[in-house]
Amino acid sequence: MKRVYLATALTCALVLAALIGCFRLLNLTGGQDDLVVGFIYDNDESTPYTYNFSLAKDAVEKKYGSRVTILTCSNVLDDKMEDPLRELCARGCDIIFFNGYSELVMELAPEYPDVQFCQTSYMDMRGRTVPENYHSFKGEAYQGRYVSGIAAGMKLRQLIDDGLITEDEALVGFVAAFPTSEVISGYTAFLLGVRSVVPQAVMRVRYTGTWSSYAQEKSAAQQLIGEGCVVISQHTDTIGPAIACEEATQKKGVYFIGFNQSMSEVAPGASLVTSRVCWEPYVLSAVDAVMMNKKIESVVSGRIHGTDVSAGFEKGWIEMVDLNLQIAAPGTQEAMDSAIELFRRGSVDFVFKGDYTGVNPDDPLDTCDLRTGYIENGDTSYPLFHYILTDVITVEG
Repeated sequence: MKRVYLATALTCALVLAALIGCFRLLNLTGGQDDLVVGFIYDNDESTPYTYNFSLAKDAVEKKYGSRVTILTCSNVLDDKMEDPLRELCARGCDIIFFNGYSELVMELAPEYPDVQFCQTSYMDMRGRTVPENYHSFKGEAYQGRYVSGIAAGMKLRQLIDDGLITEDEALVGFVAAFPTSEVISGYTAFLLGVRSVVPQAVMRVRYTGTWSSYAQEKSAAQQLIGEGCVVISQHTDTIGPAIACEEATQKKGVYFIGFNQSMSEVAPGASLVTSRVCWEPYVLSAVDAVMMNKKIESVVSGRIHGTDVSAGFEKGWIEMVDLNLQIAAPGTQEAMDSAIELFRRGSVDFVFKGDYTGVNPDDPLDTCDLRTGYIENGDTSYPLFHYILTDVITVEG
């Protein structure tokens, strides 16, 4: 009888071992049951840039529910990245997303080979050797900038046709943080979108020297408005420029083009439209990849440059939000849709093209002739166009 019990016990043990083995095999090939996902923000959700990025976190929570545990760290300066990063790794994160520009992420990634590090692109990744678990990504923002420029141009054209301004007064302003290629690429695409409707339009740019200062951004916008700018846009992180336009529009017509977060609530009388980078497609796909134990770039849909990925309207990485029909010129939506359709079809060579010469602000001998055209984000997610268009763009600060 003892032999029968022993044989039965051995059989059960073998069956149990086989089941455990099958489970492990299925889990290896079919993915994980749950994940710990980390987010490190350079600011907090009160700023448009971080708020917009946090929508990807919300999308992960909505899709996976209790299968994910999400940990966040906010207001992390680039040079203070190490401690929060190590803390999240110690707390079991399988994948961490960063919207800051610290090189520490790339440097520390090899110490945590079981964690995937995904950072919004902050440099030209062409030819760079990076750890296998380090990834970069960015939406092709110039596409949204160009389309929002069309909306601004349509408004300028309406004002000209109505006799409220002359063609010589078709002046747009831009509040910018720093003269990086990312910023220059964005405001150039914006102006070229404006000029596709009003060829006489010119732009004035003011730099604040900081990404996030409500007072400085608002002051820069006020100066541009005082100089006669009719439409203002920005590449900074606060609502300051939108508030300046809203206050000014109570006295005269001044309009605002948003970036990352709609300003329709804080500037209902001035906000025309907003373009935003949609981080959700990449973040959701990256989480999916880790869930399935697959390489991230094999799951993400976009332009793959090694472990660096970009995309635009065609993959839903860029979108236009909150066109204000109360103040937008008639036909604006249709004009925007026509350009968006071109982007969705893969046509991008019409943006940085025309009878323009650009000059590198750091090297006057480095010029760019746009008659032959320039393709942005062709082989890296980080924008590289860094030329100031002569005669049509004036940098004032």
